[in-house]
Amino acid sequence: VQLQASGGGLVQAGGSLRLSCAASGRTFSNYGMGWFRQAPGKEREFQAGINWSGSTTNYADSVKGRFTISRDNAKNTVYLQMNSLTPEDAAVYYCAAARAARVVSNSDEYPWWGQGTQVTVSS
Repeated sequence: VQLQASGGGLVQAGGSLRLSCAASGRTFSNYGMGWFRQAPGKEREFQAGINWSGSTTNYADSVKGRFTISRDNAKNTVYLQMNSLTPEDAAVYYCAAARAARVVSNSDEYPWWGQGTQVTVSS
């Protein structure tokens, strides 16, 4: 699976961004998908995951109620809508495809990764 993330940029605190991740190479609807982020000096952390159909999602506690993951299997794309952004959300965001069709949060279960997109939040 090849993944191409986009949609990052500079936003003021309190603002919103929508990240997109376009997949190619395999049957997109076979895989659970996830979004992770990595801030400077920190480990990559799970933010949101979605199962193959979009019926089940899971979020890190820090983004619950602010971020929404969704997918469009007809477009082979997964999205991350991010609202009420704070400077603590600034990071490189990565999309990833899981081996499983269900929701997973462990990065070890994601063999395919996109290149990352930078999100910067000004205070």
